[in-house]
Amino acid sequence: MAERYFTAAEVEALIPRLTRVMERVMSAHIEAGAARDRLQAEQQRIAVAGGAVLDRGAWRAEKAGIERLTGEIQRGLEEIAKLGGAPKDLGLGLVDFLHLRGGQEVNLCWKYGEHEIRHWHGLDEGYAARKPL
Repeated sequence: MAERYFTAAEVEALIPRLTRVMERVMSAHIEAGAARDRLQAEQQRIAVAGGAVLDRGAWRAEKAGIERLTGEIQRGLEEIAKLGGAPKDLGLGLVDFLHLRGGQEVNLCWKYGEHEIRHWHGLDEGYAARKPL
């Protein structure tokens, strides 16, 4: 049995805070991915050229940016966990909350941008299997 089960109303009360946190997390996730892509493209450029001069300052700054963004993501995920949610997909902004439905443990499913909790899915199911409450 879980420590806590949430009602739809309890999760809905958290939506303003979840929205603020998920905005930061999703933005940092996108930025970090773009920075990683830039570093990978630079590595490929150097490999194809058979070696090249690397702007070490820019490389270090990009790496430091990724570390900062990763920290921001981690802090946001920890904040969501403290609220009782389980982040599932940073691209979509999905967070699940444990719920008791008909005596069975299921997840209430919130997606970034939603203002109400209207969906749930089984513990072994995901977003694609959402069902209306």
